[in-house]
Amino acid sequence: MKSIFTYLFLFCSVVVFAQKDFQGKAVYQSKTSFDMSRFNDREMSEQRKKQMMDRMKNMLEKTYILHFNKISSLYKEEEKLETPGQGGFRFGGMSGGTQYKNISEKKMIEAKEFFGKKFLITEEVEMPQWEMSGETKKIGNYTCYKATMIKKNDDFDWRSMRRRNDDKPKDSTKVIKVSDEIETPKETLVTAWYTPQIPVSNGPEKYWGLPGLILEINSDRTTILCTEVVLNPTEKVMIEAPTKGDKVTREEYNKIMKKKMEEMREMFRGRRDGGRGGR
Repeated sequence: MKSIFTYLFLFCSVVVFAQKDFQGKAVYQSKTSFDMSRFNDREMSEQRKKQMMDRMKNMLEKTYILHFNKISSLYKEEEKLETPGQGGFRFGGMSGGTQYKNISEKKMIEAKEFFGKKFLITEEVEMPQWEMSGETKKIGNYTCYKATMIKKNDDFDWRSMRRRNDDKPKDSTKVIKVSDEIETPKETLVTAWYTPQIPVSNGPEKYWGLPGLILEINSDRTTILCTEVVLNPTEKVMIEAPTKGDKVTREEYNKIMKKKMEEMREMFRGRRDGGRGGR
């Protein structure tokens, strides 16, 4: 009897994924831990720290929705109303964007807004070099398998940024200097959990290339966990690349960001020095 039910389940799964207009929806919760001890050298009360954490919660804890078919996907932050008086915190004036992946063409286009200007960041992506593992675990009703890879960080991977510890000399070949106080490791170990029960080679953010939908990602201090999967939802969306914004490469976009951040740092430094001079 058990073998009959197993056969029916596999048959239904094949039928679902064989449909020409197959589409799925996955909801992900992203959480990033933040060490408030980095502010210990500043005169900041516990109440002030709590206020800061409340303001940063919108940046550290987010909900995303991945709409996917067999070859492409759209990944976007879920829109929600902000609590009055809380005020969302955005790193560097960036707003949440839309990320489009086409795994058959190995192409990714990300629509972002930076200080009121819209950009289309285009990338030719390579197949991620995952190391497969026989380790398994259950996420919801799905059996998932473990895979790992080493991810290269860029200058503005804020979730991996750390305050420099001057008491412990660092190997400059292993970190990216963001400022005199902040640095980012050049590489991060990423652990993914994917399920072959949903045989699409996709996942949240930039992650893809496994023989099944990625339901969980662990990268440094960030965990992205799938909380809901809907196959062939009643309301389907158009999975198409975004078109509004200035087209730039990732390298060009990072240069624009770096220049703007340096301008802001000089502006704040000028205000601070001017305030001291007026005393």
